[in-house]
Parts: sequence; C-alpha cells; structure tokens
Amino acid sequence: MNTGLYFSAAEVLTRWLICAGATLSLTLTILVASASAADAATSVTVVGLFPGKAVVVINGQAPRTLSVGDKTAEGVTLLATTADTATVAIDGKRHQLDVGQHYAAPASASKGLGVTLGANSQGHFLSMGQVNGRTVQFLVDTGATSVSIPSSLADSSGIDYRKGQRVYTQTANGVATAYRIVFDSVTLGDITIYQVDGIVMEGKGMEVALLGMSFLNRMEMRRDGSQMTLMKRF
Repeated sequence: MNTGLYFSAAEVLTRWLICAGATLSLTLTILVASASAADAATSVTVVGLFPGKAVVVINGQAPRTLSVGDKTAEGVTLLATTADTATVAIDGKRHQLDVGQHYAAPASASKGLGVTLGANSQGHFLSMGQVNGRTVQFLVDTGATSVSIPSSLADSSGIDYRKGQRVYTQTANGVATAYRIVFDSVTLGDITIYQVDGIVMEGKGMEVALLGMSFLNRMEMRRDGSQMTLMKRF
C-alpha cells in the first residue's frame, strides 16, 4: 500500500509562499542588522592600565578588561600597553590612547548621533561618559536642571569651579554648597555637546555625575521598556 503524502496544487503553492515569506523576512532582518552595524560609530575610552591589559569602555557600556591580542565584537583590538598608554585597533585603524582619553569614530553622515541605554535593576539609566574629556559615570536625571559633578572630580580634572557662581542646594544630607559653571564639553557615547551649563557639588555623598537637562534638552528622548534612546537634535 502506498503511504506517500499527496498535496493539491493549491496546497503546494501555499506551502511554497510560506517558506518564501519566511526566507524573505530573515533576509530583510539580516540586511537591516547589517546596515545598522555599518552605520554605528565605535567609541572607546581607556579607564585603566595594567601590564599587558587595559580596562576600556566601549560605546558607553560597562568597563571591561582586555588582554593584548583580544578583539571585541565591536571591532576593537588591544595591541599593546605601556604604563601610560594603550594601543588599540578600532575598525582596523591604529590609535594610541592615554588613561582617561576618549576616541569616537566618525558616525555616518546620513544618520543622527544617538546612544541607547539600558535600565539597571532599580530602573535607573547609568552610562560611562565624559566631562571636559575626563571619564565619569552618569546617572540620567530628568529632574536635574544641569549636568552635575562632585567637587572631587572637578579638582582632579583641573576645573577651577570656585570662579563660578556660588549657590546652595538641598540634598538628602542637608544643604550643600555648589557652584554654577559652564563645562567645555559633555560626552555620552557618540554624542558630544559643547558649552554645557553645569553644577559642581561640594562635600561628600555624590558618587556619580548627574546627566541633567542642560544636556538632555538637546536630545530627542525615546523610552521603550527598559531601554532609553537619546538622539542629538542640535
């Protein structure tokens, strides 16, 4: 007895269209992903050096330790280290970076500059960035009027904040002295904004820099679940 399966012409055509549609969908997904990867600009900051190793921040993500010869999925290879510098290949091009130095590859001219942040377990958005070229950890704070940093960071960065306007602000630990100044630059991922209003907070208790509205109001902000995307508007 013949146990083979037989399909009508209509059934055969339907199955072929389903398979073809799935293949087309997969092909389009791969093409979109490839285009997104091609448009992305890679940014690297060296935050620590050890013999044969470097601690780096890539595209504003959490710091990671690379050994000489390691290559990341973003196309960053650690070539060599000294006591003061790390030599890296970024998208095939060689660069020598000092500790705290930031490098960002040019973004596609047809795309706006942007960065996507993921929320931590408490729902906060944290990311490594830079103020006046010095690496900081930012907490996105839409309730903060300005970008704010602790005085310890300002001192180590050579920022003479005491020439700014002295103000007093209420904190969880009481009233604190602060100074209004203008930062030369604030960087998050591939985005750099120049001449940004800022606050330097004196005293202890401020562990991270606050990425406030003096930076955020120049972004288009989109929230999608646990992700926030910032796109530079001007």
